[in-house]
Amino acid sequence: MMTLYTKGLDDFREHLTLYVPLSIIFQSCIGSIAAMLIMMNSGRTFHFLDLTMVVIFAMAYNGSLYAQMKPKIIFNLFIATVLVHMTFIVINLLRLA
Repeated sequence: MMTLYTKGLDDFREHLTLYVPLSIIFQSCIGSIAAMLIMMNSGRTFHFLDLTMVVIFAMAYNGSLYAQMKPKIIFNLFIATVLVHMTFIVINLLRLA
């Protein structure tokens, strides 16, 4: 029985050249939204750590692509990046409310 992760990783490996540009665009858009919301919530207190985490994960993912690392590492970084960005989006949407 294959898990969702295994199916996703196998598909990512098989169609790597298709997923690379798609994932760059997707994680860049999600990261931009997270950064925008962090900046919107930075009135008196600037959320430097939040913004730093978003940038670090986006750069780590892009760096793994440019370094042509193994597809499993790239896939894992993509999942981590999307999770981090989505977490900060939710946190900052709650702060805005």
